[in-house]
Amino acid sequence: QVQLAESGGGLVQAGGSLRLSCVASGRTATIYHLSWFRQASGKEREFVAFISWSGGSAYYAASVKGRFTISRDDARNTVYLQMNSLKPEDSAVYYCAASDQRPTARWDYWGQGTQVTVSS
Repeated sequence: QVQLAESGGGLVQAGGSLRLSCVASGRTATIYHLSWFRQASGKEREFVAFISWSGGSAYYAASVKGRFTISRDDARNTVYLQMNSLKPEDSAVYYCAASDQRPTARWDYWGQGTQVTVSS
């Protein structure tokens, strides 16, 4: 089993920045791919960013591309989401997810989420 714990959320003004962290514990050696998702109030959960098991590939939702950066530090069992130029529509609960499957990811492990609120 893998456990994930997000942190770094908070309240920020539009145009500001936040960095989210997600620390993995448990069977971390089995983790391959990592992603961030978000869910705004009253909306479905949506994909934000993905990073491959080697860190060599990263993909982003069109709505965040150019503003958000995903990275991973395997020595610290941590994945990050650097969020710049934040907009009110980025407000949501952000979740990290891990896959122990490859090459195709299967998001079996989820954190509890961290709230991000962007004021206008």
